[in-house]
Amino acid sequence: MSKFSTQIYSLLKQVPKGKVTTYKALAEALNSTAYRAVGGAMKNNPYAPEVPCHRVVSSDGSIGGFRGSRSGKDIQDKIKMLEKEGIKIKNHRIVNFDQVFFQPIKQSAQPFAQL
Repeated sequence: MSKFSTQIYSLLKQVPKGKVTTYKALAEALNSTAYRAVGGAMKNNPYAPEVPCHRVVSSDGSIGGFRGSRSGKDIQDKIKMLEKEGIKIKNHRIVNFDQVFFQPIKQSAQPFAQL
């Protein structure tokens, strides 16, 4: 696993139930513009659901992808998971996105296993 993925997973653990963050916010918390690499890390997340990749959405408030898919059963599963946590979704977009957005804060680097 790459250092980047490990750092992304550590940041994502900060996002509480009932909140979402974005691929862009996670990348920027690491002073990066590798938004697609964040998506790749989510797709390959071996720690789900402890590391809640379903809470990562697109910067425009749309659902984004899940398990490597952008439609179908996987996206419906993501929507159900988010709704179970209190996130409202309409037409594949987060309702009141600004109110449920969580900005991850970069913490000192530490190995994922110690988190």
